[in-house]
Amino acid sequence: MPTRVVRRSLALGLPLALLSMVCVAGTAAGAQGRHGPAGHPERTARVTGSAVLGDVPLAGFSNGLLSGTVPDDRGVMLGGIGSDIFPAGRRGEFWTVTDRGPNGQIKIDGKKRRTFPVPGFDPAIVRIRVDGKQIKVLDSLPLTTRSGAAVTGLPNQEGRDEAPYTFDARTPLGYDPNGLDTEGVVRAADGSFWLVDEYGPSLVHVSSRGRVLARYVPEGLELKGADYRVVEALPGVLLHRKVNRGFEGLALLPGGDLVLAVQSPLSLPDQQAGEESRNVRFLRFSTKKQKVTAEYAYRFDPVGVVDPGEDDTSELKISSVVALGRDGLLVEERTDRSARLHRVTLPGGSGILGSVWDDPATSPAYEQLEDPSASGVRVLRKSLVVDLGTIAGVPGKIEGVAVTGRDTLALINDNDFGMTDGAEAFDANGRLVDSGIETSVTLLRLPRPLTG
Repeated sequence: MPTRVVRRSLALGLPLALLSMVCVAGTAAGAQGRHGPAGHPERTARVTGSAVLGDVPLAGFSNGLLSGTVPDDRGVMLGGIGSDIFPAGRRGEFWTVTDRGPNGQIKIDGKKRRTFPVPGFDPAIVRIRVDGKQIKVLDSLPLTTRSGAAVTGLPNQEGRDEAPYTFDARTPLGYDPNGLDTEGVVRAADGSFWLVDEYGPSLVHVSSRGRVLARYVPEGLELKGADYRVVEALPGVLLHRKVNRGFEGLALLPGGDLVLAVQSPLSLPDQQAGEESRNVRFLRFSTKKQKVTAEYAYRFDPVGVVDPGEDDTSELKISSVVALGRDGLLVEERTDRSARLHRVTLPGGSGILGSVWDDPATSPAYEQLEDPSASGVRVLRKSLVVDLGTIAGVPGKIEGVAVTGRDTLALINDNDFGMTDGAEAFDANGRLVDSGIETSVTLLRLPRPLTG
């Protein structure tokens, strides 16, 4: 996730020369970690410390923000805040964001059902401080609608999103057009926040106190009944996003533009094609013009390169993109076990925006191209920065990274609120059987100082 590494650096005002060193240092770390000669530990990145979030009952946390939202948390503790991390200005302090809340899958009659054990949970932006071996919650902003109600993390539209069920997958729950499955977070110069969401997929502008100001969704989504402004400003081709794989990466460029990354290939022309594809899409969004100005093509490495031993291409995800100067990105390719960071340079122009590749009827689809360049598609060129899977002590499912000093990074993982899939996730009394995975911030020292 050192992907977010550099976005955070820019937010902290670190010079571009310093950002370049992130990539140089990271490349050495990744290369030496897997292939480097023995006897040179100084050439590898290493973990220098770790802080853990203690047990915070979810009901107490949620009801302290919006009274009465969670009558029963079923023994679930606060977690899931590792969907992203962004420096809050003071040393050791960060903004983080939860996803849609505790959720899992249970098979009923041979079909998987999506469960929401705490359906009243409201996604939140959480400010934390790393204090020794502890993560302390300093402040929390509930995400609210225009009228001040919870947005919730429930799916939006029947037939498009997964049907929501109770903790045991036996009783259907209602849909909520306000619901958000939040992921990436950045903070703008005016104090407001930008988030990305998996459902729409969408880009969400939030006030400094958590109120949704606008939600930008794909053309043709026709989301009805939301208690905030909904703007169809994104390409309609995004309506073909894989279920639960909408936007996850979000970068804030120095000039104020945003770069959004779709987590997985679109399901074009069908689900199987999307599962087998390694081609994903990034969007550039102008916050001043409130519209998309470019669309970029990006191609994953083979899954066995990202995660040795894994052979399922559909496990590949992009969870993080971070700005490297005005036209560079640090991009994280991951599975739940491993992650690698690449540097790419954004080209001028609008890329594939508005081209035949934005037409779902195009055959073959962009997602089906084995060699996009042979079809005239300019794929973002990339170079490896660091392989987190080779660094001892880095936990799985890293979804956020921040620069914390001249040669140190902070990584945060998503612990899924201690949830696991399957009926055994809850005991006979309907209380959570916790996975034991904690939310942690891991401190990483790079092989040489981040100096210009």
